[in-house]
Amino acid sequence: MKNLEMKIFPYLMLAPMMIIFTLYLFWPAINGVWISFHNWDGLNPMTFLGIDNYTRLLDDRHFVRAFTSTMTFTAITVPAIYVVSLGLALMLTRKIKMSGLFRAIFYWPTMISSIIVGLSWRFLLGESFGLINFILTSIGLEPVRWVTNASMAMFSIVFVTTWSLAGYYMVMLIAGIKSISETYYEAAEIDGASFWQQFFFITLPLLRPMSLLVLVLSTVTVVRSFPLILALTGGGPAGATRFMVQQIHETGFSRLQMGYASAMAVVLFVVLAILTAVQFRLNRGGGQDAH
Repeated sequence: MKNLEMKIFPYLMLAPMMIIFTLYLFWPAINGVWISFHNWDGLNPMTFLGIDNYTRLLDDRHFVRAFTSTMTFTAITVPAIYVVSLGLALMLTRKIKMSGLFRAIFYWPTMISSIIVGLSWRFLLGESFGLINFILTSIGLEPVRWVTNASMAMFSIVFVTTWSLAGYYMVMLIAGIKSISETYYEAAEIDGASFWQQFFFITLPLLRPMSLLVLVLSTVTVVRSFPLILALTGGGPAGATRFMVQQIHETGFSRLQMGYASAMAVVLFVVLAILTAVQFRLNRGGGQDAH
């Protein structure tokens, strides 16, 4: 009887989390896939369409543009977040004064609501009323169309997204660097290895598991970006920064095409799964190099 209780006990501990996962994640995901095969406005009975919603996506130029913009944004922003967060982590794990204060300062943006971040930077980057353009014009330079020019709008959201997320992943990378034994670096210093040699041959290889985690989590976060971008550019100018999540939201809730929006969401999920699998493959599952 005691052995039976010991076997059941772990499952009882997991049961609440599994119930929450099923009710709020697994079941809605399965239901979303089912809805994607129907025509539904959210109110009236659903009409089965088969794969018509998916074939329709191929000819939808708005969807194709949103998908392309999302992939471009992700391909630029995720490496930027990793490089910035890794640079901050390397700097703050060295013996510098007030490193704790700097960690708090760099982590602070992650504690602000993404809507507030977008609105704050919209105020700073405004073309006619923005603080940054005011400073530029006051020193004799031309104002920059940060959010009303397509190229500059993309640059602006990449910069702001990196600024708002780098501190969070910095903390994770600091933990990863701190977990590396000092004996590796001491031996490297005895052999005369420079800082960059230590970085490329010790830090990066041993940081691979944490790097994989950062890349996967940041990819998911960036692909799902919506409130910050909506507050900063509203998807403009002329749809240049309208990404997949905004397209799904507008299709489902503004145009009441729930089935079609669900098909877009399924495609987005598949893309995220593929990107995650590719990252695992390239990083060999996050395993460290054999020595």
